[in-house]
Parts: sequence; structure tokens; C-alpha cells
Amino acid sequence: MKITIFDSTLRDGAQAEGISFSVTDKIKIAQALDSLGVDYIEAGNPGSNPKDLEFFRYFNENGDKSLRHAKLIAFGSTRRKGISAKEDKNVNALLESGAGSVCIFGKSWDFHVTEILNATLDENLEMICDTVAYLKSQGKEVMFDAEHFFDGYKNNPEYAFASLKAAQDGGAAALVLCDTNGGCFPNEIYEIVKKVVAEFEVPVGIHTHNDCEMAVANSIMAVEAGATQVQGTFTGFGERCGNANLSAIIPGLQLKKGYDCIFPDEMQNLTRTARFISEVANTSLNKRAAYVGQTAFAHKGGMHIDAVAKNPESFEHINPEKVGNARRNLMSEVSGRSTLLKKVQQVNPKITRDSLKMARVMEKLKEQERKGYQFENAESSFALKIRRIISKRKPLFELCYFKIISEDMASASKNVNATAILKIHVDDYSVTKSLDSINVIVAEEGNGPVNALDSALRKALDPYYGEVLKNVKLTDYKVRVLDSNDATQSKVRVLIESTDGTRKWSTVGVSPNVVEASWEALMDSIKFKLIMDRDKRYEVFAY
Repeated sequence: MKITIFDSTLRDGAQAEGISFSVTDKIKIAQALDSLGVDYIEAGNPGSNPKDLEFFRYFNENGDKSLRHAKLIAFGSTRRKGISAKEDKNVNALLESGAGSVCIFGKSWDFHVTEILNATLDENLEMICDTVAYLKSQGKEVMFDAEHFFDGYKNNPEYAFASLKAAQDGGAAALVLCDTNGGCFPNEIYEIVKKVVAEFEVPVGIHTHNDCEMAVANSIMAVEAGATQVQGTFTGFGERCGNANLSAIIPGLQLKKGYDCIFPDEMQNLTRTARFISEVANTSLNKRAAYVGQTAFAHKGGMHIDAVAKNPESFEHINPEKVGNARRNLMSEVSGRSTLLKKVQQVNPKITRDSLKMARVMEKLKEQERKGYQFENAESSFALKIRRIISKRKPLFELCYFKIISEDMASASKNVNATAILKIHVDDYSVTKSLDSINVIVAEEGNGPVNALDSALRKALDPYYGEVLKNVKLTDYKVRVLDSNDATQSKVRVLIESTDGTRKWSTVGVSPNVVEASWEALMDSIKFKLIMDRDKRYEVFAY
């Protein structure tokens, strides 16, 4: 059975804290969702946001070339009380958007009608029917979002049903039941949706929020009860705790329940799309997100890894490749020799389980983790350590010393600056045609010591590796105090995530000095990029 997927990332998702889309952002996300086979893309409220009008104008001019499947939805409310839908400027803005489909929200909870809207119960029903009928008379496909439907049903089931009947009488193409406050449980959703489906001939949809961490489960239970449209946002972000996460709902319904949600051959692009949308939204995709998260198919315990190697079904509910994700065996002291051997053999296939170099790698790993290093989220640093142990090749560059000079806080400007003086040895045989190291001394200012060190290192390396490093940037920087009992003498662990625009990799540094820990992670990040570009086998340690 076909389940219509209605994505609200560009409208409901844009109401999330910290999210702000430009028109270009919205266009990119819409095209990515369309490529997957999403049926409807709710793009915004043209009556309240000029930016949304510009978005719709773009697709009115380029629609046939830009979208191959999805229909754009303009979102708005029922008309204001006391006037007709034809006289309401926000309703007419939906027509001006040029969208062929519109979604209208109206009140289904009598409490909201009388206390929030300050209207009578009958007047609200007239507003719903009048607005839907007017828009349909203008040739629009109209969907009705029954706002607060489940809370309304539990308070006054007769009136909640009356709101749906008003929309049906107006000609609504779908009746969408909204758990707007996100407080319902799956059994409640199932029972109520089942009653609605039995009562109305119009297709029923579901729109849930995640305030009780049940939005995905509630959406799936609604489908089980007969709903044929699911609304949500693609990575789950939205107002308060977020919306139902379509990147979890879609594979759950299509791969596990046999429903038709998106193009079958696009399911393998689910993870890529989730990460792309997160990148455009300038937010981090939850690494533990089901199906598409970085750790969704990550294994750490030695017995788990051994079992997965024998049969992946032992600890994986689906093949990660079906959703475009990948299995990851994490490196730590509990991973086991077999797991470690596979990582080492990716660097040097000749290393055997019982070789001396293998024993040295095992010993080094345990020693480093005792000191506070963590490699499960910094496998690029681990790859460099393997390389140092089993390879005789010289490092590409090495630190001689660095010195940080900070401005006096009292005399500094708003941005407290720091200066880094740095001396390194550089080995670049392709440039120097020599085995002699080059000593490079530079000084650079930055917004704080870490930024100053980053700038100085890039300046020192620019004559030799500038072309390789020009697109490299830091995307995340985390500091963790390892033992707070030592107060200001505590060791800190710094994790840095970097990207070159195509791949990402993570590196780690540990020291009682946060600047030294940051330098170690930063230096590893640059070294790993240089090595990865020269030797493609190291790409397996990126993601």
C-alpha cells in the first residue's frame, strides 16, 4: 500500500531553535527530497514570510526543470473570524504562491477555539469549511491539518470529529490528525486514528511531535490503524523537541512493513540525504539517529564484532547498505584482537595476528587509552599511530616548538587575540627533491591560542601543501575534562572533526594543557589529510 510522505522540514523544521534557512538553502533541500521520491514538500507560509514567497516564485519559474516528482505545499491557517475566506489576505497569499496544493490548519480542540482563538465553536467550524471550500474552488488541492486533534478528542470527541466533518464538507483531500503537543502514547494514537478512519471516507494523515520521544512510534501506529499520509521533518528537528523523523519512519515502513513510501532505488541515498540536509541547515545530524546516524551500525565490544563478522544479522536489524550507511567497528581496549587486526591490515595487509608489530599496536592502544585517549570517535588519529608503528616512512612534518603570546585581558579588544610562534620541520620530497628537512618559522595572530596555532600551521605548510589543504576546515571542536578531581591540573581530551568538503575525519589529543591537547588533535588532522590524499587506503578511516 502507498503511504504518502509529506515533508515539513522547510516549514515546521524551520521553527526549530537555531535553524534559519535562506532561499537557496530551501531550494537545495527541496531538490534533495524530490530526488528521494518524497510526495509533498511543505515549503512555508507565504502569508507571513516574504522569503517563502521568493521560494515559491523560483519554482513557479523553474518548476518543471527543478522537481521531477514532489508537489510543493503552501501552508496557512483558516480565515480570520468575522470575514470571508475571499477577503482574508493570508488565504489569498496561498493562491499568490502559485502552489497547486495547500495545507490549512484549523482548531479541533474546543479549549483552543474559545480560549485562544476567542471564537464560538460554530464559528470555528464555519471558518474551516469556508476556507477549504474557497481554496478548492480556486483549483487547489487542500489538506486540512486538525491542530491539537488528539487532545481535542480526549476532551470533547464530538467536537473534534465535527472539525473534521467541516473540512470534509469543504472538500478537503486529506484529514491530517495532529498531536501538536506531542503528549500522546502509541496505543492512544492507534485507537483514535482507527475510529477516524472508520468514520470518514477522506484519506487520513498523521502529524506528530516528539515531546515524549514517541513521534516515530506514534506515526507508525497511525499507519497501522489506517492512516495513509505521514507528515514529519527529514531529520526530526522542529519546534520544542522536534517533529516525527522521516529518516526513521520511511525505512521502517518501507523496509520492514512493506509499504511504498519513496522510490525503491533511492532508499540507498537515505543517509546521504539526511547528512546533506543537516549540513545545509548548519546543524549536526544526531550520530545515534536510527538508520542514518554515524553510530547506527557501529560495534565496539569484541564479542559483538566477532559475531557480526560471522553473520551481520546477529547484531544488526538491517543491512546498513540498504539505507546508504556503513558498518563501523570501533577501536578501543574492548574491541578484541580480530577487530584491531582488520584495521591494521588496511594499512599493511602483510601484518599477521601474531606478528611483533601487531603486538606493539595492541600494547600502544591500551597504553594510550589508559592515558585518556579515545579512538572510537577519532579513528584518523588511530590510523596515524598504526602508521608510525608499522611504517619506516618519515613524518611529513614535525613540531620543533610553539609559543603562545596572549594579549592582556584589560587592554584587549572585544576579540581577545593571541599570537602563535611556530617552528616545524617539513619533509616534502615532491617539492624539495631532497631528503633534507626544511625548517620553517612563522608567527600568526588568531582569535584565541587554538585559532592562532591553526593559522600559523597553515601558513608554514602553505608553500608545500597549500593546494591540498585549501578546502580543509574544522567543523567541530570538543573539550572533555577527564578527571575533575584534579581541578585545574586535570587532563583534557580534545576531539576535532575536520572536512575537505567531501570527507570527514576526527582526531584526538590529550594533555593537562588544553592548548597542547588541541595542537595534537589539530596536527593529526592536517597530517591525516595529507596522508589520505597520497595513499587512498587511509580513506577507510574517514567517513
